[in-house]
Amino acid sequence: MSEAVETKRPQWIRQAVDFGALIAFMAAYFITRDMIKATWVLVIASMIALVVGFVLERRLAPMPLITGGFALVFGALTILTDDDLFVKLKLTVQNGLLAVVLLGSIPLNKSPFKALLGSAIQVTDAAWRKLTFRYGIYFLCVAIANEVFRSPEAVTAIWSALNLGTPDPNGVWTGFRGVLWIAASIFGLCQVPLIMKNMIKNEEPGPISPDTGL
Repeated sequence: MSEAVETKRPQWIRQAVDFGALIAFMAAYFITRDMIKATWVLVIASMIALVVGFVLERRLAPMPLITGGFALVFGALTILTDDDLFVKLKLTVQNGLLAVVLLGSIPLNKSPFKALLGSAIQVTDAAWRKLTFRYGIYFLCVAIANEVFRSPEAVTAIWSALNLGTPDPNGVWTGFRGVLWIAASIFGLCQVPLIMKNMIKNEEPGPISPDTGL
């Protein structure tokens, strides 16, 4: 019993750290109304999350490393160029690449998703293929949605069509980022039945969220 708790504890702490990073980023923007200052918070939070993950797990887990690395690179580009295009573009590039890799691996009978999350869950190869397809579609939808919500013109057109007045494009995108984290958590929970049905080890998995919050 105690061993199971110890095994799961780092996962919960890691999720709390990542969620805290997203909250800090959103709070920084809505307090300062300055995307560059909020990006400084994101970069610092990303570094903290990577360090905490390494300390807790004695390794850098693939998925947090990928998302944290993207956050650091695109955050640094935003700060260096003083252009918030890069921090917004991060979601499109990151999720677009993941979608291409996952969906492209299916005809080749490869399982890169298993390499990313194989230490978190143990399921049959058939289940990995289903998860690969589902998450590939999810990442593709996120990339497309981000392209809509990061565009001031698209946001203005949507707000005008809905008679919502004049929007704050940066505020809308930041709010979208928070809604996306909630959607990712719900999506992860929806995969639990498939995972439970195809477990090859007698253990209880937690939801696998495709969004680490960074």
